[in-house]
Amino acid sequence: MYQSYYGLNALPFQISTDPTFLWLGEKHREAISMLRYGIQGDGHTGLLLLTGDVGTGKTTLINALFKSLDKRIIRVAVTNPSLEGLDFLNYIAAAFGSKKEFTSKHRFLISFERFLQNANAKNRKVLLVVDEAQLLSDTLLEEIRLFSNMEKDGQSLIHTFLVGQNELRGTLNRPANRALTQRITLNYNIDALVYEETDEYIRYRLQVAGTSDTLFDPEAVQQIHRFSDGLPRKINIICDHALLTGYVKNLKRINAGIIRECARELAITAPPERRRAPVVQANGDQPAPPEPVPEMGTPSETESKTGNQSPVRADKPKRDLAPHQNHIAAEKIPKKRNKKKLVIIAAAIVGVLVAAGAYLMLR
Repeated sequence: MYQSYYGLNALPFQISTDPTFLWLGEKHREAISMLRYGIQGDGHTGLLLLTGDVGTGKTTLINALFKSLDKRIIRVAVTNPSLEGLDFLNYIAAAFGSKKEFTSKHRFLISFERFLQNANAKNRKVLLVVDEAQLLSDTLLEEIRLFSNMEKDGQSLIHTFLVGQNELRGTLNRPANRALTQRITLNYNIDALVYEETDEYIRYRLQVAGTSDTLFDPEAVQQIHRFSDGLPRKINIICDHALLTGYVKNLKRINAGIIRECARELAITAPPERRRAPVVQANGDQPAPPEPVPEMGTPSETESKTGNQSPVRADKPKRDLAPHQNHIAAEKIPKKRNKKKLVIIAAAIVGVLVAAGAYLMLR
């Protein structure tokens, strides 16, 4: 609807994984390099883990990987891991081209291993990608682990990539999946885009769609990054809605107000700021320990222990002493007032005596 209005040849922010609009940030380039090594590298033992938040572009990366691989690599992506038992195994068999329907796991494993041995004899590698792997049950994860037992000369006959959302890592950390986790030789987590990458991502997709104009002013891009949290899928949703809103309102350039309006209409709230990861020591093994808290002691000991502390900590003893100093001052004030009262009383008595004496003399 808004294509001609903005001079576009295509819709720049579609949700579909169109390879024409593929843009790879630093983390995505690292991830796809790891995926390629996982299947093409020498000596790899078979299991790889790729995780990321919803909308970080994991499926897009898998599609890009498949298009870039040598045609001699037999690859299959399983996108329905919610099946159980034999249904899941038959699904895998069908994906690899088998026309049989297996009635037992035993028969499937015999046939599948024969298939892998034949591929290996022809110098062909086999890749199985399980997408949305966070949906896998512990039972299915164990079935996948058994695939890695199919080896020849110490090398796995099948390369398996588990791709899923961040909660997959929690699933794999369960005791029931310890044996599988020990087989994972490579793992990578895709982070969200930083602001500069969000800006570059938007510009790139607009250029592919046929315009060199950014269409979004800098403040609008800041708001897009804020509400999307740097997730490509959310960026697409917000930008598409913003361009439609701009078209309806006859705006050639999208401002921050339009983005906030779209966020309200889409019920998208800005997420809280991400916490920074703990500081890691140079050896990378343990997080840096917290600064030691000085123990209570004599003033000289306290000063020596807190001499290098921040001014905030140095001020603390002063705040602690202040109420005590005020209390001491408050005790001194009444004493001064008592002396003043005594002087006044004495002066009054003397005045009375003098007046009485003068009265007697006049008589």
